[in-house]
Formats: sequence, C-alpha cells, structure tokens
Amino acid sequence: MILSKSCEYAIRAAVYIGHKSHEGERAGIPEIAEAIGSPMHFTGKILQTLSRKKVISSAKGPNGGFFILDPATLYLIDIVRAIDGNELFSSCVMGLKNCSDTKPCPMHEQIKPIRTQLLIEFSKKSIQELIQDYEQKKYFLK
Repeated sequence: MILSKSCEYAIRAAVYIGHKSHEGERAGIPEIAEAIGSPMHFTGKILQTLSRKKVISSAKGPNGGFFILDPATLYLIDIVRAIDGNELFSSCVMGLKNCSDTKPCPMHEQIKPIRTQLLIEFSKKSIQELIQDYEQKKYFLK
C-alpha cells in the first residue's frame, strides 16, 4: 500500500465530487460515502480536511454540499499532500531519521528514483483526467 486508506478515499471522493460538479450538482457526505464505499463518519472527516485545506469547496444550506470549481487545476499531488503530507516522497523507507543523499540507508538508492517518479506522476495527473475516465468506465462505484 503506497497511500493511506484516507488518501485513497480522498482521491475517490474528489473524482466523485468533480463528476457531480461537472453535472452542475453538489454532493453531500452520505451520497459521497455510499458512492465511494467509505464509512460516512470517516468520509466526513476526510472531506472536512480537504475543504479546510482548500482542495475542495463546500456550501451550506438547502443547495449545499461539496464541489470542485475547476478539476483541471486540481492534481493528485494536491490531495496526497493534503491527506498524507510529503512523507511518501521524503521519508526513509526503513524509518531512519538520518537517511539522506549524503548518509543513505541501504535502500536509499533503490527507492529514490521510485519516489521521484511517483512525485512526477502525481503532479501530472489532474482530477479532470480521472473524472473523464470515471465517466467512461464508472470504475470505482462499490
């Protein structure tokens, strides 16, 4: 598992919210939780974090819910950083605090290019691209 379960759900939620936004709709927590197969309370916490970090938007009231203004400018890296931080791209795979390019752990040289490639791929993939794929394949609804 590369990403935390929270981050996986956050990505799925962003794609679903972006899809609903594309249709001119907003989505509430129960609807999102059901669509992505996540417990409602857990989904609420994830959405609160994404909203607080300005990754997604929310509105209160009868026409309220979560939405994404421009999914073409939202990238996977934004969600990963909001939920899991930068540790995936920077922390030692062995958990050593002093691991660095100058003091590498035994796995440093093998893992560094993988981390770099993940950072590049997550930085290139927009939520809009994932929404388009989702709309064609409906790939993660339960």
